[in-house]
This record gives sequence, C-alpha cells and structure tokens, in this order.
Amino acid sequence: TLDKYNLPLELKYLAVVESALDAQARSRAGAVGLWQFMYGTGKNFGLTIDSYVDERNDPRASTEAACKYLSYLHNMFGDWNLALAAYNCGEGRVAKAIRRSGGKKNYWEIYPYLPRETRGYVPAFIAVNYLFAHANDHKIVATPSAYKAYEIDSIHIENKLTFSQIAELLDVQESIIEDLNPIYRLKTIPAYKHFNVVYLPKEKANIWVANLDTITAIISQKPEVITAPVAAPKNELYYTVRSGDYLGKIAARNGVSVRQIQQWNNLNGTNLRVGQKLVLYSNGSTPKPAVTASTTTK
Repeated sequence: TLDKYNLPLELKYLAVVESALDAQARSRAGAVGLWQFMYGTGKNFGLTIDSYVDERNDPRASTEAACKYLSYLHNMFGDWNLALAAYNCGEGRVAKAIRRSGGKKNYWEIYPYLPRETRGYVPAFIAVNYLFAHANDHKIVATPSAYKAYEIDSIHIENKLTFSQIAELLDVQESIIEDLNPIYRLKTIPAYKHFNVVYLPKEKANIWVANLDTITAIISQKPEVITAPVAAPKNELYYTVRSGDYLGKIAARNGVSVRQIQQWNNLNGTNLRVGQKLVLYSNGSTPKPAVTASTTTK
C-alpha cells in the first residue's frame, strides 16, 4: 500500500511506533488500531466507524487511510520529519512550532517548540528503523507469528451472525475469530454494505464453504442458533429515550451492551424515538445520569 501511494517503504515501521503492530490497540486519548487514528481523523480519511464496525481496527483499511493522511501531511510541509511530527501531534501544532521558531522548516530546529511527546516521536521512528535493519547484529530474533497469511482465508455471510454462533457452527475457538476480525466492535458481523467478510483459519473456511447448504439449513431450522438470548441480571429498570440518545450511548451509560438492550426490548435495529421507554437490567445499580456538557471547549 505504501508503494501504491509512492511513499517511502520505511514508513511501515511507523506502525510499530504507533501500536506495536496491535490492530486492537487503544490509547488513553482514544486513538485506535494499527495506525492509532482518532475518531475524527479516521472519518476524514474514509474509515467507517459506527456501533458495529470500526475500520480503524482493520489493518487493510487503516493502512490505506494512513497512506492518504501521510501523503496529505507531506504535501503540506514538504519534509518527512515534519510530516511525521504532524502525524503525532497534528498539523496545527507543527505549524505553530514553525511560527514560534521564526519560520524555520527543519524538524530539529523547531524541536524545542514541539510538544514533549512529539520531541521523542521522530527519534523513536529512527530507532525502530535501526532496530529492524540491524536486528541480527544485536541478536534480536522475531517471535513467530500466531497466524500466517497463507493459513487464513475469508468467507462471506448473508445474515447477521455473532462470533459465538460461528464458533459453535465450525467448532473453532471464539478468541481466534476475534483475533482475525478486529474490525467488528460487538463480536457481531452485521452483514450490511461490504461488512460481511469473516477471516478464519483456512481449514475452517473450507468447512464453511463445503457445507454452506447444511449450515444455512441449520440456521433456518434452529432460529435459536442466531438469536441466542442474552442472560439478563436481576433488577429491572426503565429508561426514557431523550433527545440526542442512541443505543451505544445508553449502553455505555448503563454498563450494558447494545445487543442486550436490543434483545431485552425486541429491537431489530438501532433506531430510537424521543420518549420511547426501554427496559434495562443491572446488578442493583441505577442508570447513570446524562453527562452535562462543559462550558469549556477544546
């Protein structure tokens, strides 16, 4: 993908600095995925982020977005060190550092005016490049990968399914499905638009394809396979939907999942109306009050 965008191939090591190559990494500031995209930046560069899907966790989609963002930053500053600094702290802060330095356009000359984390960011990138180029010189050996690309294949599903349902149908550990499909936020494949792809160990994908008719029949004959109830704790509560509410917000506020709310209230989708009554359950706790917006802004 870097070659497709005519970018320096060494930029692949930036993902090591950002996330240690963990597609499910999440920072304290809310940056997510291999390339640590914030919500707004991810959306600006074409990533889908909703209740079911977060393409910041998709190694392929996020790499495409990272290449677009890095190209944009390099076109803005004309220097790769400045582009990297801007990737870390934002183009606004780099532009401010340039102004404070008297208009200098060299990373090392604006270094004192950059945020502390960014002052260590480009040196860290240089260090990781050295580490990979000279690993053998320092007797550093790679840990074997848990999954090799040629051992993985994909299937396409037509109906919404959860990881646990696929695990049951194929006799595969749910944790393996989760590792191979970090894009799905609720461990559920929503099967809308193009979000119906599931990556599996090749032998399990082959079983799915070879037995597709049988699997489809099992799902259609045993609806409980695809609508397994979520056990509800005791203590029934009622919640009235307010303006600005959505399922993810209500779920987070009350310490439950979107899927639980949907099943407790027989909701097929995510649409809500103001004034709608929802039944919730909790372990003796009451719904948390809505957060009042602060008068200060960032």
